[in-house]
Amino acid sequence: MTNLILFGPPGSGKGTQASKLVEKYGLLHISTGDLFRYEMGNDTELGQLAKSYIAKGELVPDEVTIGMLKNKVNANPDVSGYIFDGFPRTIAQAEALDAFLVEKEDDITALIALDVDDEEIVGRLLNRGKTSGRADDNDESIIRNRIEVYNNETSPVFDFYNKVDKAFKIEGVGGIEEIYGRLTQTIDGLL
Repeated sequence: MTNLILFGPPGSGKGTQASKLVEKYGLLHISTGDLFRYEMGNDTELGQLAKSYIAKGELVPDEVTIGMLKNKVNANPDVSGYIFDGFPRTIAQAEALDAFLVEKEDDITALIALDVDDEEIVGRLLNRGKTSGRADDNDESIIRNRIEVYNNETSPVFDFYNKVDKAFKIEGVGGIEEIYGRLTQTIDGLL
C-alpha cells in the first residue's frame, strides 16, 4: 500500500493537492477535520466524546482522534493506500499511527511537506478568509498563532520521519499544477 502524510502549515495547499493525488494514485484522503465533522455530525460515540472536550474549550485527546482515524481506515480496507492530511500533528500521534499500521502489516511510505514561508501563508489564509466563512481565516493574529503552533508543535513530526529517511520537502509556492508536478515526481520516485 502507498501511505502518504501530506504535511504543511495551515494554508499550504494540502487539501487542494490531496484531491489531485487521490485521483492519480487511487488513495483515500483522510482529513482529520472531515473525520471530526463526520463523527460529530453522525453523533457517534467518538463524536460525542470529541464534542464534550470541544464544549469545554479543551483539545480533543489523541486517543479520540486516533480512534476516529482507525475507524476510517478499517472501514476502507480495499483502497490502495491513504493520504493522511492534518494527522499526525505530534510525535505521539506519529508513533500511534505507525503502531496502528504495523498491526495491519503496513507502514508510512513517506511524509511530504509543502514548504511555504510564513508570509505567504498569512496572505493565502487572509485571501481564503474572504470566501471560506471561517473566522480564523480573517484574523491575522489568529493566523500567526496557528503558524506558531504548527512551527512549535507539529513541525517536529517532519524530523521524526526524517530520521528514518521517509520525510521529503517540496516547494509549496507556485501554481497548483506546478506544485502537483513536484509532488508526483517525488511520489513516483518512491513507488
